[in-house]
Amino acid sequence: MCKKTITYLLGLILLAGCATPYPMGIIYTEIQTPIDAVTDSDVAYTKVGVAQSTSVLGLVAIGDASQRAAIRDGKISKVKYIDYSAKNILGIYGIYKTTVYGD
Repeated sequence: MCKKTITYLLGLILLAGCATPYPMGIIYTEIQTPIDAVTDSDVAYTKVGVAQSTSVLGLVAIGDASQRAAIRDGKISKVKYIDYSAKNILGIYGIYKTTVYGD
């Protein structure tokens, strides 16, 4: 492969980012963000439900980090708000968690 082609491909890789709704670091990511304030402000939360999924090498992902799974986990009938957190190390190992607060 010629030097010009390699330079072109490297430039393309560097410029072609993945657009995500959350900040993502190339080396390490650990974030927590709110997803939703779902119901009326009079709902106090007394229950918390958590759902989680795991990714290994970006090749295998297992688990259910859905809002529905977190609601089931906390036995929640009225949702107050929902948080999302992610932790990823070098794209090798990642944990993605949804936490639902409600009553």
